[in-house]
Amino acid sequence: MPNPKHRFSQTRTAKRRSHDHVEGVQLANCPNCGAVHQSHRVCPECGYYRGKLAIEKKESDN
Repeated sequence: MPNPKHRFSQTRTAKRRSHDHVEGVQLANCPNCGAVHQSHRVCPECGYYRGKLAIEKKESDN
């Protein structure tokens, strides 16, 4: 199995890894209830996604 003849420099390795950092979660406001939720996910507060009811939420007794 072939092996590299020369060692990669630390600069070259760092350049390759520059895009490997972790990014934060993208947040959006729900147009139905106004709650903050993760983008491209069903709103955990009201259960709507893209203007349609995706999950029926149960009313909690307080």
